[in-house]
Amino acid sequence: QVQLVESGGGLVQPGGSLRLSCAASGSSFSINHMAWYRQAPGKEREMVAFITSYGSRNYAESMKGRLTISRDNAKNTVYLQMNNLKPEDTAVYYCNARPPRWPWGQGTQVTVSS
Repeated sequence: QVQLVESGGGLVQPGGSLRLSCAASGSSFSINHMAWYRQAPGKEREMVAFITSYGSRNYAESMKGRLTISRDNAKNTVYLQMNNLKPEDTAVYYCNARPPRWPWGQGTQVTVSS
């Protein structure tokens, strides 16, 4: 069973940047497409970025141009660089396969506020 541990969130001012990390246990990481999701209070979880097992990337329209997703298969880790953050980006951010197939981790809280 793969376990996911997200980190790197925090409080940042509008226009700021954060780099999230997600470490996955297990040996099947490299063959899976991976994605970052987020869930804001009172809203459903949504995908914001994904990266295929061979490195192709795609992003949600609402965040396109402000995100970069990357992965290090040797470290079983996927990253999300977020720039020019806005208050509406405030949410708990999670990683998982795409489509999701493992138990969700605890997520990492991102709060964008002045």
